[in-house]
Amino acid sequence: MTSVLPLGIKSFGAYIPRRRMPRSVIAAAHAWALPGLKSMAKGEKSFCGWDEDSITMSVEAGRDCLRRAPDPASPIVGLSFASTTPPYADLQNAAIVGAALRLPESRRSADLAGSVRAGLTGLGQALEDGTPGDKLVIGADRRSGKPASVQEMLYGSGAAALRVGEGEGVIARFLGRESVTVPFVDHFRQTGEKFDYYWEERWIRDEGIGKIVAGTVTGLLKRLEVPTASVAHFGLSGGPAGSDKLVAKALAIAPERLLPDLQATVGDTGAAQPLLQLVAALERATVGDVIVIVSFAQGCEALAFQLLRTPPRVAGSGLAATLARRSEETAYLKMLSFDGGIELDWGMRAETDNKTALTQLYRIADQILGFVGGKCDACGVVQFPRFPACVNCGAVASQQPHPLADEPAKVVTFTADWLQYSPSPPMYMGLVQFDNGARLLMEMVDVGAGGLEVGMPLQMCFRIKERDRQRHFDRYFWKAAPV
Repeated sequence: MTSVLPLGIKSFGAYIPRRRMPRSVIAAAHAWALPGLKSMAKGEKSFCGWDEDSITMSVEAGRDCLRRAPDPASPIVGLSFASTTPPYADLQNAAIVGAALRLPESRRSADLAGSVRAGLTGLGQALEDGTPGDKLVIGADRRSGKPASVQEMLYGSGAAALRVGEGEGVIARFLGRESVTVPFVDHFRQTGEKFDYYWEERWIRDEGIGKIVAGTVTGLLKRLEVPTASVAHFGLSGGPAGSDKLVAKALAIAPERLLPDLQATVGDTGAAQPLLQLVAALERATVGDVIVIVSFAQGCEALAFQLLRTPPRVAGSGLAATLARRSEETAYLKMLSFDGGIELDWGMRAETDNKTALTQLYRIADQILGFVGGKCDACGVVQFPRFPACVNCGAVASQQPHPLADEPAKVVTFTADWLQYSPSPPMYMGLVQFDNGARLLMEMVDVGAGGLEVGMPLQMCFRIKERDRQRHFDRYFWKAAPV
């Protein structure tokens, strides 16, 4: 008798930008013209720093996911990057994400876009792929709303990652998928435009959510022979606020089984939203629980899982942990500046040419994107960057690749420079001492109100180093942030 190995989710990760803007601050900024926004002023939303985008958030969510299941015997053979706000239209964003995560070059990579259900669609495709090996599915969006719009109040930024495959490492078994595609246009954004256009909410709720979603979920559960009463966790994204309650009522799913819609703490993160809800379910479910995640957009995508074993607890990892790492921002103009809503006059210090040498980027991609230094075979000293000769003993061709992105580090020296140009002044720079002996002068970000101190623990984060305003090719690298 042959046993069938379970297919499903092996690990998960999440990343929410630490900056959170109270919606009351946004409403107050527009009260002179649109006082009605006060009715939406509850809670807060996440927003990206100037050096964050859907690529950098994907890398952080991917790192969080891979830390939970480091399985060298089952390498990542496929990577899907889903986003409605990819930085590049004609450049595979997944290639940058995969390089930063140091995934095998032999992997298959794909960008998925065009719909906020792209994240859940990518997950379904990876699970039904049929080829051996683990796949990594990441959904991320940096969503923007026109100032004083409903979308500005409701949109947030974030990313989620899921590692899927088969074998003993599966924590949530994949039960099945139901997909319906119809030309029901609830919102859209034409190529080249920055902001979405929405249709009337009642039409979306009654004709779209009420009929399409309820019918899709009913069809999935019927095919799987899973009673509605067995659904322990239900999450719906892509519709107006309260849509999950509407569908749950139609399906006779108890209100306490609804997953958080994250509106009060993060906002609507687009392609990342259904994956974040799935992560939330995995963090709270008990063994045997059935989870149903649904994404509405030009139809409906519905996936069902059953938890096989309690996921391992990893300190500082997962959705709950990244939600807790928050820093309240009350400067509305800062959020607008980071998002490109206003262009500040930074003076001549900002008039620099930040052209990236693509030839050099290719030659040392593992160092720039993967943050891989070198360790000398002769004396054991770790250095960055790798040179032909060791900086300590002078041995030639002795450097072996040595990743630094996940190495513990601490502050040795630092300075806050108000004269050096930075879109988020002051620019913090300093000498970083890695526990493995490497030392590097680095930019330091996400510095809180308390500032920095010598000896403070640091962690590495993947960010935009410079923006090229002429050619529009951003340069990515790693920065240090307080733990």
